[in-house]
Amino acid sequence: MARIVMKFGGTSVADIDRIRIVARHVKREVDAGHEVAVVVSAMAGKTNELVAWTREASPLHDAREYDAVVASGEQVTAGLLAITLQAMGVHARSWLGWQIPIRTDNAHGAARITDIDGSFLIKRFGEGQVAVIAGFQGIGPDNRIATLGRGGSDTSAVAIAAAVGADRCDIYTDVDGVYTTDPRIEPKARRLARISFEEMLEMASLGAKVLQVRSVELAMVHKVRTFVRSSFADPEAPGMGDFDNPPGTLICEEDEIVEQQVVTGIAYAKDEAQISLRRVADRPGVAAGIFGPLAEASINVDMIVQNISEDGSRTDMTFTVPSSDVDKALGVLNKVRETIGFDAVQHETGMVKVSVIGIGMRSHAGVAATAFKALSEKGINIRAITTSEIKISILIDGPYAELAVRTLHSVYGLDKQ
Repeated sequence: MARIVMKFGGTSVADIDRIRIVARHVKREVDAGHEVAVVVSAMAGKTNELVAWTREASPLHDAREYDAVVASGEQVTAGLLAITLQAMGVHARSWLGWQIPIRTDNAHGAARITDIDGSFLIKRFGEGQVAVIAGFQGIGPDNRIATLGRGGSDTSAVAIAAAVGADRCDIYTDVDGVYTTDPRIEPKARRLARISFEEMLEMASLGAKVLQVRSVELAMVHKVRTFVRSSFADPEAPGMGDFDNPPGTLICEEDEIVEQQVVTGIAYAKDEAQISLRRVADRPGVAAGIFGPLAEASINVDMIVQNISEDGSRTDMTFTVPSSDVDKALGVLNKVRETIGFDAVQHETGMVKVSVIGIGMRSHAGVAATAFKALSEKGINIRAITTSEIKISILIDGPYAELAVRTLHSVYGLDKQ
């Protein structure tokens, strides 16, 4: 017998028929003798509808009341799944975040989990109960519902798995695992059997949409073995009940991966913008004067490149931000222009960041050179480069995105079985 947390996203619970299929997945694990907790999202599109209603009621609204409204989507799903499981003969009960309780900080709309006492759920396991838990929500210090922001249900599931000491956290979604790259761009992309926490964290932060960054961070910190699985697969298909090796992708510690590839995957992020500050005075504190105000404005700066003049008196500072933040970033920079001292600011939108990721890069030389050569042979100009121990990110013009992804996927042999 094992302890499993199962999480189902919005497309997996989009209607009653889909909820019945989810219930069959849950019943399969219960019939195998496992202790099971289920975390659910709101039905597909429901959260967006609730958010729109709050904005229609008042563009400037109380964040606490916003949370009271948008948290209701998960409550509906949890109740419907519990009812469906009960009709199948499964002892199930729905629970809201505040009933567990999942305690959060006071940042309504984007709260972070501070504590979960797993004893309540463990007691329910002992009674043979399947706990169906509304994801995306908890209770803040003000004793009010607090929602966790984007990716909150994944985060809820991993946090609950850590709190109850689960053997596994299964994230069910509309894809059957993590692929070497986006199969919509490269049909030869392969599903990975295993990927390390570090690699998945890079993939998620660099554009892969399978999991949210916060949930991967939490899984890595608490060493929660996490499977990405498809809720659209037949619940009774061969291998679906295999506890040790079910269909999907296991996200785990590096030492669980016996044969480490040099490169694991290619990720990409569209709609990047490049901002360049020309002829900035090169003196101590200039970087802080530029990036401090941007951070205070909640603008996420990524790739940073600095070119210093021959005499060392001036520097060009180039960096990237999401295209949606360009106007806000330019406003911030113009406010600090006199303080910093730069001659001009230039920007260009429609950039794409393509990233090569793999823990095997730590022990292999020439990975970056291979990427640069392959892109140059395809006539793709590189605007900026950043690297880390297991990642190389390259900024290119948007129209070359798909060609770059396919080229890099092939040059590292990721299209071969």
